[in-house]
Amino acid sequence: MPHIDLLLCHATVVTMDKSGTIVHDGAVAVHNDVIVAVGDSTQLSQAYTATTVIDCENCAIIPGLINAHAHVPMSLLRGIAADLQLDVWLFGYMFPVEGRFVTPHFVRTGTLLSCAEMIRGGTTTFVDMYFYEEEVAKATDEAGMRAVCGQSVMRLPSPDAASFDEGLERATRFIDTWHTHPRITPTIAPHAPYTCTDEIYAQAVALCAKYGVPLVTHLSETAREVDESHAQRQDTPIGYANRVGAFSVPCIAAHCVHATPEDIKLLATMGVGVAPCPTSNLKLASGVAPYLQFLQAGVRTGLGTDGPASNDDQDMFSEIHLAALLPKGLSGNPTAMPARTAFALATSSGARAIHQEDRIGSLEVGKQADIVVVSLDGLHSTPHYTYAPDAIYNHLVYTSHASDVRDVIVAGKILLRNQQLLTLDEQAIRRDARAIASEINTFLANREENLIDKVLAIGTMAASEIFEVQVKAQISSVDVRTILGRLNEHPFTFVRQNSRTQYDTYFLWNDPSYGRIRFREDVRHNTTDKSSPYYTLTLTEPAVQVEHTAAIQISRARYTAQANHSERFYREYFQPNRVITITKERLRTHVSYQEMDFAVNIDTLTTGANAGPFLEIKSRTWSRRDAARKAQLMSEILAVLGIDQSRLIKQEYVEQV
Repeated sequence: MPHIDLLLCHATVVTMDKSGTIVHDGAVAVHNDVIVAVGDSTQLSQAYTATTVIDCENCAIIPGLINAHAHVPMSLLRGIAADLQLDVWLFGYMFPVEGRFVTPHFVRTGTLLSCAEMIRGGTTTFVDMYFYEEEVAKATDEAGMRAVCGQSVMRLPSPDAASFDEGLERATRFIDTWHTHPRITPTIAPHAPYTCTDEIYAQAVALCAKYGVPLVTHLSETAREVDESHAQRQDTPIGYANRVGAFSVPCIAAHCVHATPEDIKLLATMGVGVAPCPTSNLKLASGVAPYLQFLQAGVRTGLGTDGPASNDDQDMFSEIHLAALLPKGLSGNPTAMPARTAFALATSSGARAIHQEDRIGSLEVGKQADIVVVSLDGLHSTPHYTYAPDAIYNHLVYTSHASDVRDVIVAGKILLRNQQLLTLDEQAIRRDARAIASEINTFLANREENLIDKVLAIGTMAASEIFEVQVKAQISSVDVRTILGRLNEHPFTFVRQNSRTQYDTYFLWNDPSYGRIRFREDVRHNTTDKSSPYYTLTLTEPAVQVEHTAAIQISRARYTAQANHSERFYREYFQPNRVITITKERLRTHVSYQEMDFAVNIDTLTTGANAGPFLEIKSRTWSRRDAARKAQLMSEILAVLGIDQSRLIKQEYVEQV
């Protein structure tokens, strides 16, 4: 008689195999990390001897649940902000808090807290997207769970990377270190089209292809995101992702709430896994994903919780419940989403969505032993019927809760036994989480001192390139004619030219760590542009300067929004310590030099003791390497324009007043 490690018996076994096999008084046999038999309890008890036998009477044995989209360290941010627009919630609360508090310790603590919660709720596998993802992987391994861990990359500065160059390098190191792990699938996660560039997606795709791992990203979460994508890229976020090659490798796309019919066909054709997050999508008023259209088209469809900051828990039973109800309520058809189909979204269909259907998602011989035992003995689960072959799905979808989970096994190892965690110290996790939360609470109590929060409270801001390279020089009227002439000649490629009057009001504070705010009225001349004058509000955070031979490289976060109020309103709202006004006439020429773009400004100031004229050469980029290259080229441009470096000015205009 063969000896095995574990035998689970006397339960209703819900296999989620293609035939929908359900075994009453059934058993599952496990040896090492795989399932070796599924069948009748009596037969399997006679066929095997087992080191451990677990009686599962009045229980259901199901495949481990799959959370197809999460940000697990954000369990430390749950409850911080609610009832906000997505952009305000993200840029006004999450990004500032994360920028200040997210460290390897934060990520480890948040991941352990989430793993404990997910194990208790029957989740055995999750797909993550966050920072310091190596800490997510370590904590997940310690907990004994299975995960796809996506190192987040974006063009904005992030807690673990000052630029996307560093983010890509970090992702490469992470994948190379972890790609042979049996339960952890390391990968890269370009955050979303609105926070990334073509280059980020291209390099991410290349990295995924090299290591054979799936790409993780957000797509079409909100209607606004889709509208802005049409305006900026003449395509939906899903269409754009396909255009930059994101679907040329296995892809897991979170949300896809506003996928168009054409998008849905594309997702199905390219084999993209989608992961709507019902609770989060409802809470943030992002909408309801087209579940039925996904399934009818054959799209690989799963379910996610999203981050605990926008959910605010990681209860996959709740997500299954909502996924079953929402299509019914929206369509007026109670048969729209059968319980079995909804349950599959977190099991067999969810496994397809994360491209691991060959390993997990169903209880079948040869698959990984990721198994959950759910008690059916609670008052809310009593009685339960067996007259219909699939009545068990009604209980699992409409009455079962995360608190009903009794036992959890991953890769043959018991993580939860009789509702006792075996791999994690819950008391220590709670202690560490509360300590971090106390620091965040103090920060939030003083958040009125944070300018970006005050700006975002009255409008939406967009981040612009973080590296600005510039050269300023005092010139003469003779120089102006020479410069303009040479910009139309080799080695420059003339792009366009315009003139404008700019009225800049700077709001400054005695504490330089606040940064500064600029209110600008931009009046464009000789144009039919109906948006002139154009009003903008720009927040620049404290800068780090690096001086090159001629140029100054300024590294700082910079956010710009359309200004919808008067200068007086902003002055009273922000209450700065000082206000400086600068008016200038600007002739701007856009040129290309050595295949890089530069703006060459001839500025004459109408305020201040030194009116100019001034030459300003400026360029911005998301890349530190590009910034260094552009600084070198600016020295060459000065020489071509005949400007001696002794005439350079190292300060910005507002710093000269």
